[in-house]
Amino acid sequence: QVRLVESGGGLVQPGGSLRLSCAASGFTFSNAGMSWYRQAPGKLRDLVATITGGGSTNYADSVKGRFTISRDNAKNTVALQMNSLKPEDTAVSYCKRYGMPDWGKGTLVTVSS
Repeated sequence: QVRLVESGGGLVQPGGSLRLSCAASGFTFSNAGMSWYRQAPGKLRDLVATITGGGSTNYADSVKGRFTISRDNAKNTVALQMNSLKPEDTAVSYCKRYGMPDWGKGTLVTVSS
């Protein structure tokens, strides 16, 4: 019954921006820590960014300064604003709640000229 629906992916040129969104249901969202992960072709799934229920954030070094995680508790969504995108950012992006194994289907981000 936990549902996580990622959206917002697409094809962008290097240097461009995308905003991903994750719509969550099936749990109390407002106090749930949330994370974004991504999985590049042929690579393991890596943690990209986290946000606690209180709004504290953390980022992988590879995206620090370029990506921003945020949440809208009124809408039960968590977003990832991605700026200055690089080809190496190409990946399927997923959101996940802390302490739960559930994943959505992901949304594909492709950065290419």
